[in-house]
Amino acid sequence: MLDWLENDLLLDIRSCEPASSDASFRRYFRIKAPQGQFIVMDAPPLQENTEPFIRIAGLLARSEVNVPTIFQQNSGDGFLLLEDFGSQCFLDQLNEYTAADLYQSAFDSLFKLQTNTPQIGSGLPAYDEPLLKRELAIFDDWFLEQSLDITMPEQLRNTMHETLIASALEQPTTCVHRDYHSRNLMVLKADSPGVIDFQDAVIGPITYDLVSLLRDCYIAWPEQQVDQWMTRYYHRLLQAGLIDCDPPRFKRWFDLMGMQRHLKAIGIFSRLHIRDNKPGYLKDIPRTLNYVTAVCASYPELADFGRFLHKQVLPKL
Repeated sequence: MLDWLENDLLLDIRSCEPASSDASFRRYFRIKAPQGQFIVMDAPPLQENTEPFIRIAGLLARSEVNVPTIFQQNSGDGFLLLEDFGSQCFLDQLNEYTAADLYQSAFDSLFKLQTNTPQIGSGLPAYDEPLLKRELAIFDDWFLEQSLDITMPEQLRNTMHETLIASALEQPTTCVHRDYHSRNLMVLKADSPGVIDFQDAVIGPITYDLVSLLRDCYIAWPEQQVDQWMTRYYHRLLQAGLIDCDPPRFKRWFDLMGMQRHLKAIGIFSRLHIRDNKPGYLKDIPRTLNYVTAVCASYPELADFGRFLHKQVLPKL
């Protein structure tokens, strides 16, 4: 990486420090040179592909979403030289005093993503039934079976999966970031937030990014506050003609979409610990599972799954 920076790009590297790592094989470094300060993405080609990041960065930039500028690319070795958005993400600065302004900027950016990004010709894959099923299976495989040694009854699993998938597929579709939450929104002095980690974007359910943001796996807000934010954004979507449904239906979409996402996230947190030796995400499982049990308590068709969680899963957890 340093050879590429110094000998190919002719940068005089004064410092190179780890900037962050994520739940994949990608790593990020902050470099300083007389030419400026940058982020370098290191995405090993055998495990990662930089092409989606490059393509979707261009797509979102055209939608007026503030994503990092890509200054140089070396796809053969998996390196990208990126604009540096700094080290302050929303999670670092969110509190009861800053939340209103930070979330308003996040809503504005999400609205641009949803209204300005074309679905036809975007090249984004569909968030379809097979993908939804694969994601739900992560919870069953890695959390229940491998982490807790629990097997969910097949009929219970099928009923729960069918309920969540049907709700997801009946929603209007839009561009979906897929990880639109407090760790991937960077606080900037101008044109905040900076949006990162968008390379898995798809065309899918309109509530997905909204519930990712408001029922964040890394920070929780009082449910009354979440409902207020959700309702305000619902009216914004309604006024823009992106949805045509009443508030209870939108709330059901929001709740069940969140549950699907949270089950997947719990499975991924377990997989990161078991397979990738990254135990740091285990502490986020109780918060995330709490969202799931709360949704189960609100919908009769999910009551059996809620009882399964309380009787078999929570005691072992």
